[in-house]
Amino acid sequence: MLDLIHLSDRRVSRRPLALIAGLVLSVCLAAGGAAAQTTATGPSGLALPRYVSLKADRVNVRRGPGRDYPIAWVFQRAGLPVEVVKEYDHWRRVRDSEGALGWVHVRLLSGRRTALVLPWKVKKQNPEPVPVHASASRGASPLALVQPGTVADVIKCDGTWCRVAIQGYRGWLEQKLLWGVYENEHIE
Repeated sequence: MLDLIHLSDRRVSRRPLALIAGLVLSVCLAAGGAAAQTTATGPSGLALPRYVSLKADRVNVRRGPGRDYPIAWVFQRAGLPVEVVKEYDHWRRVRDSEGALGWVHVRLLSGRRTALVLPWKVKKQNPEPVPVHASASRGASPLALVQPGTVADVIKCDGTWCRVAIQGYRGWLEQKLLWGVYENEHIE
């Protein structure tokens, strides 16, 4: 028998607008695409953009790079993936899976790679669970079923499939089903 795993990962919003960027990204992601990836280097010497994850269960996202800027919203789950798109001093401008942008202090971010399973289907009524396969093949037996929006720890990716860990299960998901890894990205 397969286990059905569902993990809540939502944030508390303090922002009334910021929907346009989210809608544009959602349309792109729903079509199976991903945000464009360029290979630039930020002041930290790390690639921009890049995916990271949240270190804490409560992370304030600010309107600008500093504590003097107001809080736009609050993430409430450690391990959520975010995309770093800009750097300024000790602050990182991040994009979430809905396309919203804000600034987070670098100490609240981790290089640990995580990904969301089909986050663009979370708001659909009765979304279908996704099988986590025993090997990197659609024909492989499923180990578990996960709900869209579930956070997965990314172990490695080969450009088409990613080996992930979700609540004690280790298996494979198609890379195109994940937000938190780039299309064709290889992770060792």
